[in-house]
Amino acid sequence: MRMDFDIKTYSRFLDATLRNGYSFQTFKDYLKEPNKKVIILRHDVDLKPSNSLQFAKIQADRNIKGTYYFRAVKESWDEAIITEIESLGHEVGYHYECLTTTKGDNEIAMKDFQFNLEKLRKLVSVSTICMHGSPLSKYDNKDLWNKYDYRDFNIIGEPYFDINFNEVLYLTDTGRTWNNKKVSVRDHATSIYKFKFNNTHEIIKALDRKDLPNQIMFTFHPQRWTDNPVHWIIELIMQNIKNQIKKLIVKH
Repeated sequence: MRMDFDIKTYSRFLDATLRNGYSFQTFKDYLKEPNKKVIILRHDVDLKPSNSLQFAKIQADRNIKGTYYFRAVKESWDEAIITEIESLGHEVGYHYECLTTTKGDNEIAMKDFQFNLEKLRKLVSVSTICMHGSPLSKYDNKDLWNKYDYRDFNIIGEPYFDINFNEVLYLTDTGRTWNNKKVSVRDHATSIYKFKFNNTHEIIKALDRKDLPNQIMFTFHPQRWTDNPVHWIIELIMQNIKNQIKKLIVKH
């Protein structure tokens, strides 16, 4: 059995995208002028920001740019890492979860959003945002925009609203799997694409076969990826437990 969700596999994945002719754009740059054959690397920095910094450095070594969304919680918010990731040429955005943290109060949630956005903008430039799925919450953070408009805050895009996923293949490692809707409460997209991958190695093979479309967004949760054997086992065990809970939520 080959290892997955380790740094060696991640590096092999990046190398496969490069040798098969993909360019890379941040989400912000894609929205402004999308390349014809392009990958958007999105990273949800839910936990362990040092893992995201490692990803950012691996990408920078290959002249690859990605987008990193930070939550406004201590588990994610590391100001030194936030600024360093931007200094490497990557985009930084806000991973908002305001309806969850305010228990569905739209007015308080909007104030919370503005406060955290401005706090992040004191550190880095922020042009895009992305919701945090909050799978154990009954609130969908995207619903904040049923009442408000993020463009009023000089935000040009939110992936779940501003990408046509019938044109852009969406692949996410949510649940430590790939596009497994059984363990994804909110991190999925309606699309004509029906790819099924059991692991990252299958994605690499599909890239080399040139089976994948010209435009792809990959979402990574870097806390899941490590070469540390103890951390790798802990992440595997904890994610399996979480997945059982999420399967029950998805069924209902």
